[in-house]
Amino acid sequence: MKAVVQRVSHAAVSVDGTVAGSIGKGFLILLGVTHGDTEAQADRLAKKICGLRIFPDENGKTNLSLKDVGGQLLVISQFTLYADCHKGYRPSFVQAAEPGEANRLYEYFTGLCRQEIETVETGIFGAHMKVDLENDGPFTLVLEETAG
Repeated sequence: MKAVVQRVSHAAVSVDGTVAGSIGKGFLILLGVTHGDTEAQADRLAKKICGLRIFPDENGKTNLSLKDVGGQLLVISQFTLYADCHKGYRPSFVQAAEPGEANRLYEYFTGLCRQEIETVETGIFGAHMKVDLENDGPFTLVLEETAG
């Protein structure tokens, strides 16, 4: 399971011109699921993301978490995080989980986040989405949880 975490001033996702989810200050998370990913991995990843201390404190040090700053989450499913571009110029997505399992773990992950963070918005699984964001920093992390 992979997550691209972007610290944002605001972010929104829309489908067919209609906003599906939007947040103010917080994290935009692009979440990818691969074959064999489990709820245990989602547990660890959600705990890590919700506890990340990457907001500046009064001294400018990255010491504050989402909860500390009243931050919000926007979580978007992103199967393309498992693209394989080693051969040729057209990515292969065979490493991405099947849609049914990916959606199940995506929903599980967002449910875990909702237990920790007051505002958690999402995109629409499987839809063609437009994402608008203002990256704060910019500050972007790539996190991965593997089995074991």
